Amino acid sequence: MKDATYWSKQFKLKEISLADYYQALSQRIQQENPHLNAWVEWPGEELLSQLSDFSTAEDAPFAGVPFPLKMLGGQDKRNWKSTNGSRLFAEVRSHKSSNFTKKIEDLGFVAAGKTNAPEFGFKNITDPILYGPARNPWNTEHSPGGSSGGAAAAVASGIVPIAGASDGGGSIRIPASFCGLIGLKPTRGAMPSGPGGWRGWQGASIDFALTVSMRDTEKLFYALRGNDKAAPYHPPKDEWQSHIIPRSLKIAYLTDSPIGSAVSDEAVKAVRSSLKQLTDLGHEVTEITWPVDGQQLIQSYYSMNAAETSAMFGNIQQQLGRSLTINDMELMTWGIYQYGEKTPVKKYVNALNLWDQAAAVMEQLFTEYDLFLTPTTAFPAPKIDQELQSDTIRERLINAESLSEEQLASLVYEMFEKSLVLTPFTQLANLTGQPAISLPTHLTAEGLPLGIQFMASKGREDLLLAIGQQLEEQGCFVLPESYRE
Repeated sequence: MKDATYWSKQFKLKEISLADYYQALSQRIQQENPHLNAWVEWPGEELLSQLSDFSTAEDAPFAGVPFPLKMLGGQDKRNWKSTNGSRLFAEVRSHKSSNFTKKIEDLGFVAAGKTNAPEFGFKNITDPILYGPARNPWNTEHSPGGSSGGAAAAVASGIVPIAGASDGGGSIRIPASFCGLIGLKPTRGAMPSGPGGWRGWQGASIDFALTVSMRDTEKLFYALRGNDKAAPYHPPKDEWQSHIIPRSLKIAYLTDSPIGSAVSDEAVKAVRSSLKQLTDLGHEVTEITWPVDGQQLIQSYYSMNAAETSAMFGNIQQQLGRSLTINDMELMTWGIYQYGEKTPVKKYVNALNLWDQAAAVMEQLFTEYDLFLTPTTAFPAPKIDQELQSDTIRERLINAESLSEEQLASLVYEMFEKSLVLTPFTQLANLTGQPAISLPTHLTAEGLPLGIQFMASKGREDLLLAIGQQLEEQGCFVLPESYRE
């Protein structure tokens, strides 16, 4: 397979020159990106002029491989644009590279432009006003998801085999499900963070990548794993220990939505089909009911997000020396901001306490089971023009400044309701800090991918990688055409 490991080997063996590869890459992006809108910044000439600076050293695990960065702050590169998908920052450039980006480049990757993301990464689709919608290579009438939608489109198209992504509520796993990719969300604190923002939505958000092979996923995870001592979150010692993985894993599963919403027949079929494969591999599968209150958790997620947004915009106002208005941001962002302005401190603290309680419940589950299986998404990728809001909600958002905290809490929930129905399974791992992975095992009758998701105890990425490798070796993955052997 022509994954990142393959290309790095080609560069090291001099089977292809960096100049030839990147000239062809630049041409392909120019030809195909207008149809995908995956890249929003492509420094082709600058990159080609710097190729002599890039190393193909044997000790660099991904020497020479292109790695598009996501247009959000956690993947800043010095002097490159850092817009966060927002018109307010359309011309802003970063003064420094993030620790994640520095580590990526230390591994031999070549920063290869910036990919499309929704404003501040708030949505599970990618359609910022600043850049327009990214499109799904499987069917360009559909979204690649979000917030790492540009990254997913770049990889699923076959243009690059790997791309930077981040996940604050499913933003790696949702695009992975919609685009037939592998999407690992690591344990809270396991990846480099800072120096601009250390906490990332109080630990809910984390940087990693979208991949097409388990060997790339595993190699990248162990190469990136680790954090600065200044970072507020660190994974448990389990992550640094070697474990003997049982030949027969105990796997809990369910297909019901944690918020009681509809789940498509295709999503149920994706899980049910995998159960046979898992039992054939010798694993023990047990159907369970939800151990946590999904409605309560999603409401806590929104209140945290709102409070964090209020704090972010408070700092921005100080920097700009003026108040922000509805004209400075997208309407959904305005609604989240206004909710945060009126969110009581005790509600914010209680939301974080609820996450800790849910983490304890899930860790108790993992004393009985090794893995927890669900669909990754409840439905395949929505169409670009699918209506996820109503005129009534938009009108209420315009007048959000005049609403009470209680009214805003209801409005924000309604604002996200239709999009949440598409993707209700991913947020839990962000709130509890546990690792989760989306695997590309299912293709719908309409020819669109839909992934399955495994969660594990904190620090047990090894179990996620092991189950992924087993399913990959059994030929269970349905990857984009460019990666099929």
